[in-house]
Amino acid sequence: MNKEDFFIKQISNSKYNGDDGAFIDGYVYSMDAFFENVHFKKDWIDKNFISLKQIAYKSMLVNISDAIAMNAKPKYALISIAIPKSYTNENLKELASGFKKAARDFDFEIVGGDTIENSKLDISITIVSKTKNPIFRNGVKEGDYLCYTGKLGSCKKDLETLLSGKKIKKSSKFIKPTLRSDFFYEASKYVNAAMDISDGLFLDLEKLSNSSNIGFEFFKEIKEEVGISGEEYEILFSCNQKNLKKIENLAKKYEIKLNIFAKAVAGSYKSSFSNHHFKD
Repeated sequence: MNKEDFFIKQISNSKYNGDDGAFIDGYVYSMDAFFENVHFKKDWIDKNFISLKQIAYKSMLVNISDAIAMNAKPKYALISIAIPKSYTNENLKELASGFKKAARDFDFEIVGGDTIENSKLDISITIVSKTKNPIFRNGVKEGDYLCYTGKLGSCKKDLETLLSGKKIKKSSKFIKPTLRSDFFYEASKYVNAAMDISDGLFLDLEKLSNSSNIGFEFFKEIKEEVGISGEEYEILFSCNQKNLKKIENLAKKYEIKLNIFAKAVAGSYKSSFSNHHFKD
């Protein structure tokens, strides 16, 4: 058991744990950290590889992605931010513009939070979302088809490029994740279980397997560079075969690549790759 799973087990005292967010009385509560030296480097900002506005915007998107995967629409956000002493008012305006852009794009209010001074930029965001029909990770049924949206692999490649000291395209999904909200809100009525792909397809499949007590039979081999690419924020989901055509039609409507890659079977699935946040 890695440190992340071990720690969650130590603090867990609620039935609401175990999904992209906690669903309580019609609302989904989700929280994500976005920290310097973990999710981005100061050097990338100094070299203009990524802007403070883009960092703030992405820190919101990775949290909104959790809400979308649970079929919830963001309503409110709380921001906790640790700000380096060296930051100017212009730097703060740039950060704020990223947060506000996300709020405009996804129609929610920023209602509070906390600010402290720190040696590096650290951001923690809580999103409160609303849904009448939440989708959980534990709904995969034997015989379901497993699907994910979009293409996987580019975020790992772009991260490696940045770590090598080279610039990536501003359109990179690593800088600006592509969230599939319109498609998924419409497709949700045909979906049995879902989560976003944040730790990589293989690791997130393991989480889905554990939640649903199910195994997977892959239709073809998935390449390592596809299966271990994290921070993709595409949607991983399962559906009954009878609903597959309806979902495929919706994917065509929204011009989204749909990958149908496995079938749920009795058993379990464990990734052979380690968690990228906590390496044993």
